[in-house]
Amino acid sequence: MVYKQTEQWISVLIIEDDHRIAEINRRFIEKIHGYEVVGVATNEEEAKEQLDILCPDLVLLDMYFPDMNGLDLLRYIKHHHSTDVIMITAGKEVESVREAIGQGIFDYIIKPVIFQRFEQTLSNYKNYREKVEKWIIEKESVNQEKIDELMLKSRKVEEKISYLPKGIDRLTLEKVSDVIRKRSDGLTADEVGKEIGASRSTARRYLEYLVSKGDVAADLSYGVVGRPERVYILI
Repeated sequence: MVYKQTEQWISVLIIEDDHRIAEINRRFIEKIHGYEVVGVATNEEEAKEQLDILCPDLVLLDMYFPDMNGLDLLRYIKHHHSTDVIMITAGKEVESVREAIGQGIFDYIIKPVIFQRFEQTLSNYKNYREKVEKWIIEKESVNQEKIDELMLKSRKVEEKISYLPKGIDRLTLEKVSDVIRKRSDGLTADEVGKEIGASRSTARRYLEYLVSKGDVAADLSYGVVGRPERVYILI
């Protein structure tokens, strides 16, 4: 009898102290086929406990926590577990980036996270795992050509502009996302425009793009009689 090999989903543990961001990351993962979130940890004790119990394939790790430094936990993970790590953090210090890369992370993503960038990384990681597991199962030996192919494909990121529609700039989108993320009560296009130093129409274009992606919700506010405004809230 021939058994058909079933697809193995990649288990993910999110280690993030901000519950709101952890939920956003969880929703992002749920949009990507082949991945499942098996746990969310918000502090050092929860992180180490879930790492030991769940043994995830992949960890999404923040840098800053009230009770620990993400780099310290990264060193712990690499010493005690075989799981791979993707850093998702607001940390932009060169030394932190250098150490994280030196510890063998798969990728380093700066907050606020743009879904297409996130999706590309997880696609790269899935391809990387599938190729390595195939080599292991088939007991293949590797040569320099195979290693070079693996390294290049696993680190490949699409052109920055390629996954954004015309008229949407990556840096401006990050600014708009950051402003919305910091205001749980929602903002109008005019308020966002003032925050980022852009016109109301520009801010609205970016906000409507985020609405179309499902990252932001829009509702009408009737604060001024006869002049309802759209208020944008991060989902």
